[in-house]
Amino acid sequence: MTASVLSGKPLAKLIQQQAQAEAKALAEEGLRPTLAVVVATEDSSTHWYVRSIERASESAGIECRIIDLGQDATEQVLVAVLKDLSAEPSVNGIILQTPLPPSVRSQELVRHIDPAKDIDGANPLSLGLLTVGQRAFAPATARAVIEMLDHFNIPVAGRSVVVVGRSAVVGKPLSLLLLQKDATTTVCHSRSGPLEKYTKTADVVVVAAGRTGLLTGTDVSDHSVVIDVGTNVLSDGSLVGDVDEASVQAVASALTPVPGGVGSVTTSLLLLHTAEAAREQSHAAPVPALTQ
Repeated sequence: MTASVLSGKPLAKLIQQQAQAEAKALAEEGLRPTLAVVVATEDSSTHWYVRSIERASESAGIECRIIDLGQDATEQVLVAVLKDLSAEPSVNGIILQTPLPPSVRSQELVRHIDPAKDIDGANPLSLGLLTVGQRAFAPATARAVIEMLDHFNIPVAGRSVVVVGRSAVVGKPLSLLLLQKDATTTVCHSRSGPLEKYTKTADVVVVAAGRTGLLTGTDVSDHSVVIDVGTNVLSDGSLVGDVDEASVQAVASALTPVPGGVGSVTTSLLLLHTAEAAREQSHAAPVPALTQ
């Protein structure tokens, strides 16, 4: 048996088209959605990713402002910039890109992002709103997993879903989104013991721990749908996920690739969130969703 490959590229394209339609409708009203990305690192992979967001924004008709503060930026400078962007009417969405300088406290910084502009769900208030089922922007990667499941018609209501990883960026918000869709959700972490105990019987396994080869073929069953959220850069510069792709593909029923899976959907969702934020801030009428 060979697992079906669940490519995220067609879905990413569809979401980008939706963002473009939203941006075009706003432009006709004299408004241009604007995304601000705050960077404070010299990490080359981060700058590559930020440039990819910039290119995708341009294609969608969204202005992207890169605020590069350098790796020596202090917490005080970052706070001031985030406060200014939150107060700036022309800015609709804000991303505080990681990694950040080791001397700053990221959890303190994200508190200064206006929740209405928090398009990647970084502010703890956004997570709190998600917890009680109120309107908030979910972290784009967490929402990307849900969009992938919906796109491929993979039901989760009443089914067993295991999330490996409990970060505030993916694991925790994803578990909340899955609960909203009536999934029976289990979150595994470093203290959970052997993964097989939880993942072997799961209908869906989402791996988001940041560890190369964490999930292997012995951890899944032939009915398992595996969503790989991991992004690990190898010494040769190549990108791999958290799943041992060869062994899992030989057992599972379906698997998302890395690259070309959840990550491509995440970038498109950041654009859509920016356009949606701009619409909400301007009180313009929403654009009908495109059919998947």
